[in-house]
Amino acid sequence: MRKYLNTLYVTTQGAYLSKEGEAVLVSVDRELKLRIPIHTLEGIVCFGNVMCSPYLLHHCADNGVLVSFMSEHGRFLARVQGPVSGNVLLRREQYRRADNPTAAAQIARSSVLAKVSNSRTVLQRYARDHGPNPRLTAAVARLGHLLSEIRLAADLEGIRGLEGDAGRTYFGVFDDLITAQKSDFRFEARSRRPPLDRVNALLSFHYTLLVHDCVAALEGVGLDPQVGFLHVDRPGRPSLALDLMEEFRSFFADRLVLSHINLRQLDSSDFVTRESGAVELTDEARKKVLVAYQKRKQEELVHSFLGEKAPLGTCFHLQALLLSRYLRGDLDAYPPFVAR
Repeated sequence: MRKYLNTLYVTTQGAYLSKEGEAVLVSVDRELKLRIPIHTLEGIVCFGNVMCSPYLLHHCADNGVLVSFMSEHGRFLARVQGPVSGNVLLRREQYRRADNPTAAAQIARSSVLAKVSNSRTVLQRYARDHGPNPRLTAAVARLGHLLSEIRLAADLEGIRGLEGDAGRTYFGVFDDLITAQKSDFRFEARSRRPPLDRVNALLSFHYTLLVHDCVAALEGVGLDPQVGFLHVDRPGRPSLALDLMEEFRSFFADRLVLSHINLRQLDSSDFVTRESGAVELTDEARKKVLVAYQKRKQEELVHSFLGEKAPLGTCFHLQALLLSRYLRGDLDAYPPFVAR
């Protein structure tokens, strides 16, 4: 049985990870801080000046533990993994579908339908919890109309165009979902490289964590995270992981960002602004976010396709498994993750 939820995040600068028997050791200034069995881990994420012994990296590769290295501020740098496991025929089928515009559109359509539906659900919940809001009502109606258009879209370009329209509609009212600390957390538009305000800094950091989990899930079933159906191939970009992330972006990451702000778990002191204008989380703020992210993964829900309760953190892996089964021909269509 695989431990889906156990990803080790190391944020302490100067930490050193090593191997002792079947355990991962984390030391700071030669003082042992943590010992954890390797079989309980599926991933290790290192932020900034964190070092790993070669023996540990070899051991992680042998045991299928994905080791990712991020900058101190959450930018992806590199990933260490062992030989790719899984059926080579599955990956060949993945590549064939990705090269076939009609087949790729079928999978992309499912992912975008789930993304837009989940975004619509987030807006509906906030409208229900905080009273009538004409802007949210209009956005919910617009997203409902776009769902109908996406179902009828004939090709990938049409689907991508409708997805972009849905994203603009959703983020166009995202500031309305912020109900506390309005003077410190205002959202006008999505900015990525670099994030130019505190809300965008939170969104980008959460999306970085989510991509890591999606990459690990896809690798775990033998799929190639680099070759997607919705996102265009680009060197160094995990396109399929980005496809999978779309299904979880609003329901998982965005709601968590809003909780940080609206529940006052973070405030303006948790951010710094660089000379370039980039806004970043402080070290302590990242630790708070990582704890909340892990707790969110442990929350249980009823999976929309399986009809069974599962921790949210396992759903990345369940979706990767469902996609692999669809590509193998075991399912008639790919069932995306839809929030209830």
